[in-house]
Amino acid sequence: MLTPWSAIRDRLMRYASTLRFPKLFAITAALFVIDLIFPDMVPFVDEILLGLISLLLASLRKRSGEDPHSWPR
Repeated sequence: MLTPWSAIRDRLMRYASTLRFPKLFAITAALFVIDLIFPDMVPFVDEILLGLISLLLASLRKRSGEDPHSWPR
């Protein structure tokens, strides 16, 4: 069953998946700071943060022209 909070979380993840690195990082950092200042103010904020961090790391993939086996020098 889809609860209201899971519907909000799913909609937020769909929107965040379309963002590029700087905006995605800003949203993730802001949500993390809010969670530190006001713990458990927003239900499921920890799950939302984990999803945003996953999207953030996925957006850091290498460019297609780089050799994946070469080390930066």
